[in-house]
Amino acid sequence: MAMSIGGGISDIEKLLGKRIKSFRLSAGLTQQQLCNKASISYSTLTKIERGAIKSPSIFTVDAIASAIGISLDKLIGSRGVEERQLKKSPGGISFVYFDINGCLVRFFQRAFISIAEDYGVSPDLVETAFWHLNDDACRGILSSQELNAKMAEKIGISDVDWNKYYLEAAEPVPGMEKLIKSLSQSYKVGLLTNIMPGLVSSLRRAHKIPDISYDAVIDSSEVGHIKPEPEMYKLAQEKAGVSGQEILFVDDTKANLMAAEEFGWHVLWFDYALPDESQDSIRQSLK
Repeated sequence: MAMSIGGGISDIEKLLGKRIKSFRLSAGLTQQQLCNKASISYSTLTKIERGAIKSPSIFTVDAIASAIGISLDKLIGSRGVEERQLKKSPGGISFVYFDINGCLVRFFQRAFISIAEDYGVSPDLVETAFWHLNDDACRGILSSQELNAKMAEKIGISDVDWNKYYLEAAEPVPGMEKLIKSLSQSYKVGLLTNIMPGLVSSLRRAHKIPDISYDAVIDSSEVGHIKPEPEMYKLAQEKAGVSGQEILFVDDTKANLMAAEEFGWHVLWFDYALPDESQDSIRQSLK
């Protein structure tokens, strides 16, 4: 959503208020009914509908859209997306980086079992072969074809397509697409990930991760480094174009977070077993 940065109330806030009122009335909701469904105060809603709140929280607007029963994009309208204006959180954050495995997708390890079942081998043999090759593949030293050949050799089979099994096993973490799309209306959003060649684009095409216009994508297989190596964070900060104090990094591996802290970044540990709690922590960090 287009949020103004300083100055008085803009036409954007007034337009948003009119759109909320129009969609609310179309849904047959009174202001109080919408407040109850969205869990917001009556005074907040009335001020937003009048356009009297400068830069209303994207989370509040998202809650209003959900309560009305429409998407955030529909509520904001295409004009708002085109005119996206960025802001900083009260804590100074303007850019949010997300890891992929363990934050945006989960359960890719099920691929080990699928390969074992399809080829009649032990799952631990498949997993051991994978982890021996993982770092080189994530650094881009091994291409997808080379990874498949070496993995098949270690397992003792003729061939294997790791990317195919990975994409079938990986599941989107519930709620993350909605969260990231909401954040991208007010903050710059990027990916900072240890991942094998070609998988970022494959995940986007398969709708396993949000297919948005990311402000930066730091793909380990393309840059030749992996987290927690300092080079990853240096490059990510350069791509972000902001100081470390303006970056929030969300990752499921504590070593990666500790390395980011060395650059002065804000960090949050993500627990994909508890996605709702982890997403609430992200929202709270930006309020």
